[in-house]
Amino acid sequence: MDTDEVERRIEEAIPDAEATVTLPRVPDEDHEDAHFAAVVVSPAFEGKTLVQQHQLVYDALGDAMTTEIHALEMKTFTPEEYEGR
Repeated sequence: MDTDEVERRIEEAIPDAEATVTLPRVPDEDHEDAHFAAVVVSPAFEGKTLVQQHQLVYDALGDAMTTEIHALEMKTFTPEEYEGR
């Protein structure tokens, strides 16, 4: 799985989401350690706890979280939070 696919899955599953996904470290070709970092901004996060926000992202990625993605570092924001940072 690549960064574009992770972004696509998140944006399709979470209403009005904008996801930016990167590889925070150089991938090791000898290991299947796909580490991703995501910044996700969506009004769907309004009124939700940080745990609930992260659960929405995990749900968007589904089974890939246990097969194709080894680790996901994430930051989630409502649009207002993102603008104010």
